[in-house]
Amino acid sequence: MTSQNSLSAENTASSIELLDRDVSILAFNVRVLDWAKRPEVPLLERLRYLCIVSSNLDEFFEVRADLHMAAFRNGDTKGTYSIKTFENVFETARNLVSEQYGLYNDVLLPSLEKVGIRILSHGDRNAVQKKWVQDYFRREVKPLLVPVGLDPAHPFPQVANKSLNFIVQLSGKDAFGRSNDIAIVKIPRVLPRVIPLPSKVAGKEKAFVLLSSVMRAHLNELFPGREVGQFSQFRVTRNSDLSVDEEEVENLRTALRKGLQHRQYGQALRLEVSDSCSHHLSDFLLNQFNLPPVALFRAAGPVNLVRLSQLIDLVDDASLLFPSYQSSFPKQLNHGSSIFARIQQGDVLIHQPFESFDGVLAFLKEAVEDPNVLAIKQTIYRTGSDPAMMNLLREAVRRGKEVTAVVELKARFDEETNINWAEQLESVGAQVVYGVVGLKTHAKMLLVTRREGRVLKRYGHLSTGNYNPRTAKLYTDLSYLTCDARMTADMDTLFVHLASPSRLGRMNKLLAAPFLLQKKLVEKIEAVGAAAAKGLPARVVAKMNALTDPVLIHALISAGQQGAQIDLIVRGACMLPAGLPGQTDNIRVRSIIGRFLEHSRVFFFEAGDVQDIYLSSADWMTRNMTRRVELAWPVLDLPLRQRLIDECLLPYLHDTRNAWTLDADGKYRRFEKHGRKIQSAQALLMQKYSPSHSKAR
Repeated sequence: MTSQNSLSAENTASSIELLDRDVSILAFNVRVLDWAKRPEVPLLERLRYLCIVSSNLDEFFEVRADLHMAAFRNGDTKGTYSIKTFENVFETARNLVSEQYGLYNDVLLPSLEKVGIRILSHGDRNAVQKKWVQDYFRREVKPLLVPVGLDPAHPFPQVANKSLNFIVQLSGKDAFGRSNDIAIVKIPRVLPRVIPLPSKVAGKEKAFVLLSSVMRAHLNELFPGREVGQFSQFRVTRNSDLSVDEEEVENLRTALRKGLQHRQYGQALRLEVSDSCSHHLSDFLLNQFNLPPVALFRAAGPVNLVRLSQLIDLVDDASLLFPSYQSSFPKQLNHGSSIFARIQQGDVLIHQPFESFDGVLAFLKEAVEDPNVLAIKQTIYRTGSDPAMMNLLREAVRRGKEVTAVVELKARFDEETNINWAEQLESVGAQVVYGVVGLKTHAKMLLVTRREGRVLKRYGHLSTGNYNPRTAKLYTDLSYLTCDARMTADMDTLFVHLASPSRLGRMNKLLAAPFLLQKKLVEKIEAVGAAAAKGLPARVVAKMNALTDPVLIHALISAGQQGAQIDLIVRGACMLPAGLPGQTDNIRVRSIIGRFLEHSRVFFFEAGDVQDIYLSSADWMTRNMTRRVELAWPVLDLPLRQRLIDECLLPYLHDTRNAWTLDADGKYRRFEKHGRKIQSAQALLMQKYSPSHSKAR
């Protein structure tokens, strides 16, 4: 292919219409919901997947719906966000919610009853159970409730994001002779949503009642002298994106803490009510929240399926859960042996959760306890509430080491946790910084400086995932330990840049966003396309969580049109329309949804006789390339490169159990096996690292 033809391919690539990002996000949740449908999946795990979908939908509306709603209100008919996209997204979400409740009512509840687990409605409860519930309501619930009757002196109350509430229509007059006929009852979040009945009341079964059912049965006790007519539980989802102008605020931490106080009361975007809610009451609520009718969702059950996850812990029946999986200690490390000494022999790769995060904690612990270690630098994005890593950093300060923590305060929904960690680290004397103004620090790196004789030697840890011991058991991620002088020098250069106003120095091996990462990835893809045009081996295999960056998408399309073979393993949103005849024939997109959340990012490029493999903290999204500090790093060690191919790429390309393929029409379909042996990438890896776990799914 001539350069003119290559240019033509680029022009054709840029003219292809990309898929809708938000519809693709919702399609991902369809794939998650599929796990709740599978009869071979343990029953409580099916319920867990149902709850995960609801949690994902909550976040979708909190983060993504505002732009569509704004376009609807503005009457926009063109552009990325318009009246059409608003209606399309809300209707797609509504269909998904309808499918959820159908599955909950018609499949999961009957299946739970078959194994002796019942969620009792008021009509299902016998006299003894009704008496117990009434006593529970009067003792535990009623004292916390303050019903608000609406009148000029009592306007519609502030309703917090995702909180449970009841709207009640009353007849008659109150004690002051007023005919206020609408009341609102806000349900405190401290109350459990799933309540177990004691065995003496439940009988042989494990019986539970939902708080919403308890409320429904005893609303009349809240309004003595009035008659309760129509009523409904309701829940509103609000825009929860914090907006802080970093250029204008003097103290980002203080500004974010103040912003958190208002997050619960952002712009309303979705209203959920009971499916039996009268149009009179639903219209009243829509008017109060200034929402159009299309934003109303009717729930054929509890309006917050997320909170049903409490049932899983309350039942606590191992036979209804996945067989327990115990991660193995990283095979390249040895208990009791020096990790520093091991890294000196060569780079170390840890494949989580098949290998445990304990290897990373052991590395930091050794650094803290080693008197020759002088300094520790670490980025903190989502560490969660587990104190293990923070305790180690505090202990390092106590032992006199220089500790620098780059804390990303703007990690969505983890802002408060990160603020608290930052304050605790500062209180013991650690140097805490918040990165670069206007950018989120999403890179995951830990750098240790150690005195060895007359020299200072650096040891680094890089990761595709967060420093979070809890999610490290649930997400697939890759940790990389190295003492490569150029790589660790690059890490130190980036730490200096994050902590000071200096420009980013020259990088030797690491690719950093928002500086060169996107540009270098495009160059790699273009090199593959050029090799294909010459008839040389040319292939891209990339595993990531999301693919939504138009620049990278068009580069992939162009390379594919030049003959390169491209396989993309994209867990979530993907805007690249694969398999379009004559346009993207050489590009295949598959999504793997399994027991663990796929989170690792692995990029393989083959251009002629040159093969490169990179690991990264970054998905191929515009925000990661232009508005975040991200890292990608090459893997040069040949055995580790082969291990990445054998564990992170090939099994996922050949997964026939949990794979979905993206078709030319933009829809995902379960992979058709056509007589092929059924295999699961995650199950193979679980068996590899824990041979005794023969029942892995």
